Amino acid sequence: MINKIMTADEAVAGVKDGMTIMVGGFLGTGSPEILMDALVRKGVKHLTVIGNDGGLDVGQPAGEFAGKTARGIGKLLEHHMVDHIIASHLGVNPKLNEQFAEGTLRYTLVPQGTLAEKIRAAAYGLGGVLTPTGVGTPMETELDELGRKKKVVEIEGKKYLFELPLFADYAFIRPSVADKFGNYYCSKATKNFNYVMAGAAKHTIIAPEKIVEIGEIDPDYFGVAGVLVEAIAEGEKKWQI
Repeated sequence: MINKIMTADEAVAGVKDGMTIMVGGFLGTGSPEILMDALVRKGVKHLTVIGNDGGLDVGQPAGEFAGKTARGIGKLLEHHMVDHIIASHLGVNPKLNEQFAEGTLRYTLVPQGTLAEKIRAAAYGLGGVLTPTGVGTPMETELDELGRKKKVVEIEGKKYLFELPLFADYAFIRPSVADKFGNYYCSKATKNFNYVMAGAAKHTIIAPEKIVEIGEIDPDYFGVAGVLVEAIAEGEKKWQI
């Protein structure tokens, strides 16, 4: 069997300037922190990042859970590594608007359900998805996040937008538990985009909180099959919240 386990730095070694990456998580919850740290150390620039949001800045959220470091995609924004972010929510991390105002960052908002389904379409090899979201709005005629034209399709008298798949070079995912082949599951809210992104990129890299032997856990518990996973990075710490 191929050994998929490696360090975070080894796992991101193939990422190059200008690539498109997906990052799991929802406001930092379920984001693969050691992989974000490894990207910062590598110093890649001009990335297009696909995720639910811009992660968290230093000191967010407020109160006893305030982070001493940025979290998730927020680490990439902190080091000005992102040229374009494609997300469904951009209202929390102040770095987003600061860099947009400076002219160093472009962002594209995509409705959350549409974003998830466009990623799922890429993972499952579908030609696209039909959604009523955006029908009758400027979304009908606007180009999509990658500059592609949209179509309006009418089925049984109802109109839908035809949205094209969203694919990346790398998908970075944080499971709660994975075995050494890469079969994994995510607990509770950390499922978010960490399931749908698997297979929607040329390379799927996971950073599990816990790694177990193959067969140690009943395979019925796993939400994603290890055949989709190329590498497993060791060292992810337990989430603080």
